[in-house]
Amino acid sequence: MTLLFYSAGAIALIATLSVILSSNVVHALVYLIISLLSVAVIFFALGAPFAAMLEAIVYAGAIMVLFLFVMMMLNLGQATEDEERAWMQPSLWIGPGLLSGILLLLFVSTLLTHDVTLAPVEVSVRDISLLLFGPWLLAVELASMLLLAGLIAAYHLAKK
Repeated sequence: MTLLFYSAGAIALIATLSVILSSNVVHALVYLIISLLSVAVIFFALGAPFAAMLEAIVYAGAIMVLFLFVMMMLNLGQATEDEERAWMQPSLWIGPGLLSGILLLLFVSTLLTHDVTLAPVEVSVRDISLLLFGPWLLAVELASMLLLAGLIAAYHLAKK
């Protein structure tokens, strides 16, 4: 689990730096999705599978799809289509694909080698809120700050 934690942390840092340094909005969003999934794996490694699932479903799933949908709606014509076609070269997807593959391999190997029970357990809303706003408050706030940073970065990149 320690290897999973540190590897996911390194991938999150690399992906987040790639979000900041990327000049292409779509590539920045893809790296942001990888960063958010890495944070979800970190939550899982810390023993908070529910927070990990929330991170993956809410942030990496719904909000990033919303960002991509807005980007598709802002299509500005044939010039933009030609520019997007140039962005979709396979060589440009090596970085995100490599980071995602490493993260997936680490996660699957951890699930196979460690005794991780994912049996359904009945949990009340009170139990979840006590965990999220108790010992995991810092993690929840850091995840919200990461989302805010991604939102600001997407705004500044799309402003051009």
